[in-house]
Amino acid sequence: MPEPPRIDPFAENLREQDAGAAFVLESKGQWWHAGFHLTTAIVGPTILTLPYAFRGLGWGLGFFCLTAMAIVTFYSYYLMSKVLEHCEKAGRRHIRFRELAADVLGSGWMFYVVISIQTAINTGIGIAAILLGGQCLEIMYSSIYPNGSLKLYEFIAMVTLVMIVLAQFPTFHSLRHINLGSLLLSLGYTFLVVGACIYAGTSKHAPQRDYSLESKMSSRVFSAFTSISIIAAIFGNGILPEIQATLAPPATGKMVKGLLMCYTVIFVTFYSGAASGYWVFGSNSNSNILKSLMPDEGPSLAPTWVIGLAVIFVLLQLFAIGLVYSQVAYEIMEKKSADVKQGMFSRRNLIPRLILRTLYVIFCGFFAAMLPFFGDINAVVGAIGFIPLDFILPMLLYNMTYKPPKSSPAYWINISIIVVFTGTGIMGAFSSIRQLVLDANKFKLFSSHAVG
Repeated sequence: MPEPPRIDPFAENLREQDAGAAFVLESKGQWWHAGFHLTTAIVGPTILTLPYAFRGLGWGLGFFCLTAMAIVTFYSYYLMSKVLEHCEKAGRRHIRFRELAADVLGSGWMFYVVISIQTAINTGIGIAAILLGGQCLEIMYSSIYPNGSLKLYEFIAMVTLVMIVLAQFPTFHSLRHINLGSLLLSLGYTFLVVGACIYAGTSKHAPQRDYSLESKMSSRVFSAFTSISIIAAIFGNGILPEIQATLAPPATGKMVKGLLMCYTVIFVTFYSGAASGYWVFGSNSNSNILKSLMPDEGPSLAPTWVIGLAVIFVLLQLFAIGLVYSQVAYEIMEKKSADVKQGMFSRRNLIPRLILRTLYVIFCGFFAAMLPFFGDINAVVGAIGFIPLDFILPMLLYNMTYKPPKSSPAYWINISIIVVFTGTGIMGAFSSIRQLVLDANKFKLFSSHAVG
């Protein structure tokens, strides 16, 4: 039975005056462009954190959680794309997550809940991307000048300057070629890191393998939930509606093809990166496996040129990731600051864009330098951001939109996922914040080294 028409507070005619929609989220892309954007949003240098996540879970539970997250997130993103397509067919095409949630759930406060979570996620990832970029430069510098005087925060400043320049790409769609390069880079550094780990694990300098978990049960439980939160963050993608918005309408079926492209890359990279890194370093895995391969003391465990090339690939991809996750912040800014009646590159719109985007990147860079907690930031972002948006809301939106009967398997699968991941999110938030507090004792503001 067709859905009865209703007033859409986010109708196309209202968007005609919305520069954030007209400029940043312009809809021109094909399904493969969405695949590039999705892959950049999910498959990033957080792969290098997977061995660190495994050290809180062990082999069996680690692979179980990795596989479960892959299945649940693919299912979740598929459901969200179906809800978006349903709304589009009913004459209500949504290009923002917050608009979708507010419309389907019929609640104005959900608009503000989603935009708050998205802002936290995007800012957290912006900070983490700049921090990891600074680490990459530090690794290259220390390999050339072991006793060099430059500090981590100085490398973070360099990355921030480059990000300020790249932030001026005006639209999400304009990043499509950059994100194709990002996809290729993720495959490149994954293969290099896997090769480096195999080399390290079979060399005479191979570290002693220890796969033991925390001896105290309470610590083991907290570590497990922190690891689950990290994996959730690694699979997280809190901007799927915005990515689908870049598709030229009608979007029917296009997002599923993009998801299949993305998860093919996920399968190749995530499993190989997790297995090889944890195999070599076990419970001593660093939150950045490259740091484990190049320890502060002792010789490098893999050829320097291999690690160096991997670091360069990671650094280049980080710029793409920072750009992708900043798009929501930019469209919010331009919704208020830009004038859609004037050209995208008119002085009236160019100057505010330059100022606001520069200030946003400087803000992220400042906090990256001040609080160098890459692994722990990842866990907190996963628990309080990605789990609600990617594991809870899509199931709720699907049930509200399609109204499957309570006797159907789809209804109970969705409800079960909501219940399980609500509990996981609460425990993950508590354990990851606890770990952040514990690590706070190991660092000082603007530290020379990242903690984790």
